[in-house]
Amino acid sequence: MTTAMKLYYMPNACPLVPQIVMEWMGQNYTLQEVPRDELKSPWFLSLNPLGSVPVLIDGDITLTQNAAILEYLNELHPEAGLHGQDLVERMEVRRWFGFCNDDLHRTISMIFGVGAYSDDPEIQQLLVDKTAQRVRFLFEIADKQLEGKQWLTSQRSIADPYLYVILRWAKAKDIDLSGLDNLERFFANMNSDPGVQAALQKQGVA
Repeated sequence: MTTAMKLYYMPNACPLVPQIVMEWMGQNYTLQEVPRDELKSPWFLSLNPLGSVPVLIDGDITLTQNAAILEYLNELHPEAGLHGQDLVERMEVRRWFGFCNDDLHRTISMIFGVGAYSDDPEIQQLLVDKTAQRVRFLFEIADKQLEGKQWLTSQRSIADPYLYVILRWAKAKDIDLSGLDNLERFFANMNSDPGVQAALQKQGVA
Protein backbone atom coordinates (compact mmCIF):
# COMPACT_ATOMS: atom_id res chain seq x y z
CA MET A 1 0.00 0.00 0.00
CA THR A 2 1.44 3.39 -1.00
CA THR A 3 1.82 6.16 1.54
CA ALA A 4 -0.80 8.89 1.31
CA MET A 5 0.22 12.29 0.03
CA LYS A 6 0.29 15.04 2.66
CA LEU A 7 -1.07 18.51 1.94
CA TYR A 8 -0.03 21.37 4.22
CA TYR A 9 -2.75 24.00 4.33
CA MET A 10 -4.46 26.87 6.08
CA PRO A 11 -8.28 26.82 6.24
CA ASN A 12 -10.00 28.51 3.29
CA ALA A 13 -6.67 29.40 1.69
CA CYS A 14 -5.49 28.41 -1.79
CA PRO A 15 -4.51 24.80 -0.82
CA LEU A 16 -8.26 24.17 -1.02
CA VAL A 17 -7.76 24.17 -4.80
CA PRO A 18 -5.52 21.07 -5.04
CA GLN A 19 -7.49 19.45 -2.23
CA ILE A 20 -10.71 19.63 -4.28
CA VAL A 21 -8.80 18.28 -7.28
CA MET A 22 -7.52 15.35 -5.20
CA GLU A 23 -11.08 14.63 -4.09
CA TRP A 24 -12.22 14.62 -7.73
CA MET A 25 -9.35 12.29 -8.63
CA GLY A 26 -9.94 9.91 -5.73
CA GLN A 27 -6.38 10.52 -4.57
CA ASN A 28 -5.41 9.22 -1.12
CA TYR A 29 -4.13 12.12 1.00
CA THR A 30 -3.88 13.52 4.50
CA LEU A 31 -4.02 17.12 5.69
CA GLN A 32 -1.77 19.03 8.06
CA GLU A 33 -2.86 22.48 9.09
CA VAL A 34 -0.13 25.10 9.45
CA PRO A 35 -0.96 27.86 11.97
CA ARG A 36 -0.23 31.31 10.59
CA ASP A 37 2.38 31.98 13.26
CA GLU A 38 4.30 28.88 12.16
CA LEU A 39 4.61 29.81 8.48
CA LYS A 40 8.03 31.37 9.12
CA SER A 41 9.17 28.73 11.61
CA PRO A 42 12.33 26.72 10.77
CA TRP A 43 10.46 23.44 10.35
CA PHE A 44 8.07 24.89 7.77
CA LEU A 45 10.68 27.00 5.99
CA SER A 46 12.59 23.76 5.44
CA LEU A 47 9.61 22.64 3.33
CA ASN A 48 8.97 25.96 1.61
CA PRO A 49 11.50 28.80 1.99
CA LEU A 50 8.76 31.25 0.98
CA GLY A 51 6.85 30.39 4.15
CA SER A 52 3.54 29.88 2.37
CA VAL A 53 1.04 27.12 1.66
CA PRO A 54 0.31 24.87 -0.16
CA VAL A 55 3.03 22.30 0.22
CA LEU A 56 2.44 18.79 -1.08
CA ILE A 57 4.57 15.87 0.05
CA ASP A 58 4.52 12.64 -1.93
CA GLY A 59 7.20 10.28 -0.67
CA ASP A 60 10.54 11.95 -1.37
CA ILE A 61 8.93 14.68 -3.50
CA THR A 62 8.15 18.10 -2.02
CA LEU A 63 6.15 20.48 -4.18
CA THR A 64 5.09 24.09 -3.67
CA GLN A 65 3.00 26.45 -5.85
CA ASN A 66 -0.46 25.44 -7.02
CA ALA A 67 0.56 25.36 -10.68
CA ALA A 68 3.30 22.78 -10.04
CA ILE A 69 1.17 20.74 -7.65
CA LEU A 70 -1.76 20.54 -10.05
CA GLU A 71 0.49 19.71 -13.00
CA TYR A 72 1.93 16.86 -10.92
CA LEU A 73 -1.52 15.57 -9.98
CA ASN A 74 -2.64 15.73 -13.60
CA GLU A 75 0.39 13.71 -14.70
CA LEU A 76 -0.43 11.08 -12.08
CA HIS A 77 -4.13 10.95 -12.96
CA PRO A 78 -4.63 11.71 -16.66
CA GLU A 79 -7.71 9.51 -16.56
CA ALA A 80 -9.47 12.19 -14.49
CA GLY A 81 -9.54 14.42 -17.58
CA LEU A 82 -9.05 17.60 -15.55
CA HIS A 83 -6.45 19.07 -17.88
CA GLY A 84 -8.24 18.62 -21.21
CA GLN A 85 -8.44 15.76 -23.67
CA ASP A 86 -6.54 17.26 -26.61
CA LEU A 87 -4.18 20.16 -27.37
CA VAL A 88 -6.91 22.78 -27.75
CA GLU A 89 -8.67 21.73 -24.55
CA ARG A 90 -5.38 21.67 -22.63
CA MET A 91 -4.55 25.18 -23.80
CA GLU A 92 -7.99 26.42 -22.76
CA VAL A 93 -7.56 24.88 -19.32
CA ARG A 94 -4.13 26.49 -18.96
CA ARG A 95 -5.55 29.80 -20.15
CA TRP A 96 -8.28 29.91 -17.52
CA PHE A 97 -6.11 28.43 -14.81
CA GLY A 98 -3.61 31.20 -15.56
CA PHE A 99 -6.42 33.76 -15.41
CA CYS A 100 -7.34 32.56 -11.91
CA ASN A 101 -3.76 32.15 -10.69
CA ASP A 102 -2.02 35.13 -12.30
CA ASP A 103 -4.81 37.70 -12.51
CA LEU A 104 -7.58 37.02 -10.01
CA HIS A 105 -5.50 35.53 -7.19
CA ARG A 106 -2.68 38.05 -7.51
CA THR A 107 -5.13 40.95 -7.56
CA ILE A 108 -7.38 39.94 -4.69
CA SER A 109 -4.31 39.17 -2.56
CA MET A 110 -3.77 42.94 -2.31
CA ILE A 111 -6.91 43.19 -0.18
CA PHE A 112 -5.63 40.62 2.28
CA GLY A 113 -2.12 42.08 2.43
CA VAL A 114 -2.76 45.80 2.14
CA GLY A 115 -0.81 46.46 5.34
CA ALA A 116 2.40 45.54 3.54
CA TYR A 117 2.00 48.56 1.25
CA SER A 118 1.10 51.35 3.66
CA ASP A 119 0.51 52.03 7.35
CA ASP A 120 -1.84 54.91 6.54
CA PRO A 121 -5.50 53.80 7.00
CA GLU A 122 -6.71 56.17 4.29
CA ILE A 123 -4.19 54.86 1.78
CA GLN A 124 -5.03 51.29 2.79
CA GLN A 125 -8.72 51.92 2.16
CA LEU A 126 -7.95 53.51 -1.21
CA LEU A 127 -5.92 50.44 -2.18
CA VAL A 128 -8.72 48.12 -1.06
CA ASP A 129 -11.34 50.09 -3.02
CA LYS A 130 -9.25 50.21 -6.20
CA THR A 131 -8.41 46.52 -5.90
CA ALA A 132 -12.07 45.60 -5.39
CA GLN A 133 -12.91 47.45 -8.61
CA ARG A 134 -10.27 45.50 -10.50
CA VAL A 135 -11.46 42.21 -9.01
CA ARG A 136 -15.02 43.04 -10.08
CA PHE A 137 -13.76 43.68 -13.65
CA LEU A 138 -12.01 40.28 -13.68
CA PHE A 139 -15.10 38.53 -12.35
CA GLU A 140 -17.13 40.12 -15.16
CA ILE A 141 -14.80 38.40 -17.63
CA ALA A 142 -15.29 35.06 -15.87
CA ASP A 143 -19.05 35.60 -15.77
CA LYS A 144 -19.12 36.14 -19.54
CA GLN A 145 -17.02 33.01 -20.07
CA LEU A 146 -19.54 30.98 -18.03
CA GLU A 147 -22.51 32.01 -20.18
CA GLY A 148 -24.27 28.78 -21.16
CA LYS A 149 -21.55 26.67 -19.48
CA GLN A 150 -21.32 24.64 -16.31
CA TRP A 151 -17.53 24.94 -16.24
CA LEU A 152 -14.97 27.56 -17.27
CA THR A 153 -13.93 25.41 -20.22
CA SER A 154 -15.74 22.70 -22.18
CA GLN A 155 -15.53 20.29 -19.24
CA ARG A 156 -14.63 20.18 -15.56
CA SER A 157 -10.98 21.10 -15.03
CA ILE A 158 -8.37 22.30 -12.54
CA ALA A 159 -9.43 25.89 -13.29
CA ASP A 160 -12.86 25.47 -11.70
CA PRO A 161 -11.78 24.92 -8.09
CA TYR A 162 -9.49 27.93 -8.36
CA LEU A 163 -12.32 30.22 -9.46
CA TYR A 164 -14.54 28.77 -6.75
CA VAL A 165 -12.02 29.36 -3.96
CA ILE A 166 -11.43 32.96 -5.04
CA LEU A 167 -15.19 33.50 -5.14
CA ARG A 168 -15.31 32.32 -1.52
CA TRP A 169 -12.73 34.98 -0.64
CA ALA A 170 -14.62 37.66 -2.57
CA LYS A 171 -17.83 36.88 -0.71
CA ALA A 172 -15.99 36.97 2.62
CA LYS A 173 -14.66 40.44 1.73
CA ASP A 174 -18.06 41.67 0.49
CA ILE A 175 -16.84 42.39 -3.02
CA ASP A 176 -19.69 43.43 -5.28
CA LEU A 177 -20.85 40.42 -7.30
CA SER A 178 -24.31 41.81 -8.11
CA GLY A 179 -25.67 40.92 -11.52
CA LEU A 180 -23.07 38.23 -12.16
CA ASP A 181 -25.66 35.50 -12.45
CA ASN A 182 -23.44 33.00 -14.26
CA LEU A 183 -20.88 33.22 -11.47
CA GLU A 184 -23.57 32.73 -8.84
CA ARG A 185 -24.87 29.67 -10.68
CA PHE A 186 -21.33 28.31 -10.93
CA PHE A 187 -20.72 28.96 -7.23
CA ALA A 188 -23.94 27.17 -6.24
CA ASN A 189 -23.09 24.18 -8.44
CA MET A 190 -19.61 23.94 -6.93
CA ASN A 191 -21.01 24.25 -3.41
CA SER A 192 -23.24 21.24 -4.01
CA ASP A 193 -20.48 19.11 -5.57
CA PRO A 194 -19.65 16.03 -3.42
CA GLY A 195 -15.89 16.46 -3.86
CA VAL A 196 -16.06 20.11 -2.87
CA GLN A 197 -18.19 19.29 0.15
CA ALA A 198 -15.76 16.56 1.22
CA ALA A 199 -12.82 18.97 1.00
CA LEU A 200 -14.64 21.67 2.97
CA GLN A 201 -15.68 19.24 5.67
CA LYS A 202 -12.15 17.92 6.07
CA GLN A 203 -10.97 21.48 6.61
CA GLY A 204 -13.86 22.17 8.97
CA VAL A 205 -15.12 25.09 6.90
CA ALA A 206 -18.21 23.58 5.25
